[in-house]
Amino acid sequence: MDLENKPTFSVVAENIVKTYQHGQSGVVKVLSQLDLTIDQGEQVAITGASGSGKSTLLQILAGLEQADSGKVELLERSMHQIPDRALARFRNHHLGFIYQFHHLIDDFTALENVALPARIKGLTAASANEQALHILAEMGLSDRLSHFPWQLSGGERQRCAIARALINQPEIVFADEPTGNLDQESAHQVSELMMSLCRANGATLILVTHNPQLASQTDRQLTLAGGALRS
Repeated sequence: MDLENKPTFSVVAENIVKTYQHGQSGVVKVLSQLDLTIDQGEQVAITGASGSGKSTLLQILAGLEQADSGKVELLERSMHQIPDRALARFRNHHLGFIYQFHHLIDDFTALENVALPARIKGLTAASANEQALHILAEMGLSDRLSHFPWQLSGGERQRCAIARALINQPEIVFADEPTGNLDQESAHQVSELMMSLCRANGATLILVTHNPQLASQTDRQLTLAGGALRS
């Protein structure tokens, strides 16, 4: 990442509105003229009740879902103006995604799973594997390289998923309940590794969580309620 030329803001969202059809005639407004600005390198936690729209907001910010109106800029690029193929390339090169469920490929080893985004980016197998070896070592998984997902513990699978999300050194990382399926000890280990690696890379972290302890470790905590964010 070119730290000298990176933009001041990693995320700028303005007047985001999102509604869903409910039944024959009802409309549920999930997001209502929502605004959000996040500095490059900042770590922000978004909390809120179940069904408040946290995951929907994360998907819209990442360009995975369209808002009804409003605009989102990531790294000074307007998400609604990027064609689909270019948007997929943008996500691969600049964004990382961590979910509650690891979504590892069952037939791939830990090394193959982590190397995959680098291969998609265009790296040779040797270069991708070298990068995967390095980040798996940082995640404490050097002795699990040839293990398949079903041979890993829950914490190990999630550390592998985080390594996969970070292998291309993304400028922005989106994490949706990344420790939601883990016991307290594993959750602490995973969150510490995720946050420290993001800080080391200068990456922005946008975290959706129900865990107040995890949220409190970020630079800024926001609550989503009534379609809007508040501090």
